[in-house]
Amino acid sequence: MLKSRPFLLLVVLPLALIVVLGVAIFGGQAMSDSNVGSDIQHALAKELDTSNEIELSQLQEVQYGYGICGLYRTASSENGYASFFYDKDSENIELDINSRLYKSRCGLSSVC
Repeated sequence: MLKSRPFLLLVVLPLALIVVLGVAIFGGQAMSDSNVGSDIQHALAKELDTSNEIELSQLQEVQYGYGICGLYRTASSENGYASFFYDKDSENIELDINSRLYKSRCGLSSVC
């Protein structure tokens, strides 16, 4: 019985703490990333002042994960997709593809 106690304290307990800490860090990150799509849809609906469902496509993280470029389309739209830039920090959305903000974040020169 005395020989099993050091094994538990020196091996099992630290491994269990590392697993719990890893789940807390990476699980929280995965959960926050899963809500980004719905956050973008809500921001687009507010900006476009519509209650129709919005479909997202071609999402790409830019600025080391602080922004997202992509395409959107409303369910009732007969036109194709339109471009947008979403800033995760400020939760602002840019729909004007000729704006300086969009060109600097999602332009072809920023990708190359």
